[in-house]
Amino acid sequence: MNLWWLMLACGVITFGIRYSFIAAEGHYQPPTWFRRLLPFVPIAALTALTAPELLLVHGEIVLGGSNPRLWAGLVAIIVAALWRNTLLTIGCGFLALFLLQRS
Repeated sequence: MNLWWLMLACGVITFGIRYSFIAAEGHYQPPTWFRRLLPFVPIAALTALTAPELLLVHGEIVLGGSNPRLWAGLVAIIVAALWRNTLLTIGCGFLALFLLQRS
């Protein structure tokens, strides 16, 4: 039962955080420097989520050829930059990872 209370509390907190921005619309004007930096938030969050998965192997940073996730990630980055197609990027990244792990 404690797990349900925890999930409910997390849901209420998440809703409160998200609703605060909606409720403050028009009543609060953030500083110019803050608004200028907002476009960089998504890429910073994505980088923080993916970089450890690409670089760490058993808790250590591995940049060499023995890290197939790093090379598959680089393939996905190149495909994304060239074709700007999400499904193609995911597919090529998975295929590269599969092939690199088999070799």
